[in-house]
Amino acid sequence: MNSISKYQKRLKANLRNIPGWRTKKRIIVFESDDWGSIRMHSAEDKRELEKLGFDFTNQEFNTYDALESNDDLSQLFEVLSLYKDEYGNHPVITAASIVGNPDFKRIKESGFQKYYWESMSETCKRYPNHDKVCDLYKYGIEKHLFYPIFHGREHLNVQRWLRLLREGNKSILYAFEHEVTGISKDVNGKSLLSMQAAFDLDNIEDIQFMREVIKEGTVEFERLWGYRARYFVPTNGPFNNALEFDLKHSGIDYILGERVQKEPQGYGKYKKHYHWIGKKNNLNQIYLTRNGFFEPSVISLGFDYEPIERCLKNIEDAFYWHKPAIISSHRLNYIGSIEKTNQEKNIELFDKLLKKILQKWPDVMFVNSVQLGDLINNDKE
Repeated sequence: MNSISKYQKRLKANLRNIPGWRTKKRIIVFESDDWGSIRMHSAEDKRELEKLGFDFTNQEFNTYDALESNDDLSQLFEVLSLYKDEYGNHPVITAASIVGNPDFKRIKESGFQKYYWESMSETCKRYPNHDKVCDLYKYGIEKHLFYPIFHGREHLNVQRWLRLLREGNKSILYAFEHEVTGISKDVNGKSLLSMQAAFDLDNIEDIQFMREVIKEGTVEFERLWGYRARYFVPTNGPFNNALEFDLKHSGIDYILGERVQKEPQGYGKYKKHYHWIGKKNNLNQIYLTRNGFFEPSVISLGFDYEPIERCLKNIEDAFYWHKPAIISSHRLNYIGSIEKTNQEKNIELFDKLLKKILQKWPDVMFVNSVQLGDLINNDKE
């Protein structure tokens, strides 16, 4: 049974690399989601929520993830700065970034009738050891170590969340008091619809709100980082394809697509679409798909199993089929404010991974996702 399972995994790994754009270059992209968003407010808030009955076992994002601090970014940049490819490029994190978070105070004052958001730059002012975060983003951009792209205005399905708050859902209210939104199970262990999937649809009428989210979010992105976002990674995956037009109007040329996209239609219905690297939609936006993982903190999905060897094998498979290796590596792997050892262990693993990549493929090229999109769009290397 084990050998069958291994065979199926190998077959899957190869099949996902067959269709789509090819290149003779050995290109590596690191894509990392969730930057700028809140998750667990603090270690103390986590303990308080556990006292109320929440069980965060096998919920790594609530166990480790939090708004990135000065130290988190500084230590990540330090490792990235140690390495260069033969073209002089450092490994660069394509940071799928959120530009805003809920303004809990104003939302509560409205009796949960209105939604208010604040820029992530304002959120950072309320957290200790976060006063240099925005300056560090700009440093990372300047040094080609960190390249923010658009992940959404907030990492939150606003309308779904507000409906539960108005209904008086105790678990959502408990979490609200601790400035936490990403609760996947209530205090009784019952699963909830994802609060993090910002572009999932409960009903088709929600789509107009999401259009405003894209419009406001991309404007705030440009205000924060000084350039227009061109790549969009939908939070948690689902989004309705009618939003492609709004993304295009806001400057988005490239979209991350799951290989099998479940497009929400509202009312619990979904439509399947298939994507591959280089696929174009009818607006000439290009889809990228990920084909590798470095996720040492995501234990519940099995990504902790020999994370370096797994990632190297993903890269090898991509190169065998003349594909760029687009590696998923979420922010939580590099965060230490909730659990310091999480960051220390994973930064060391990341350092080893980069060293092994350059030893095994000295001709590798490190690029960000927009640079890759431009290569595909221009069909030249």
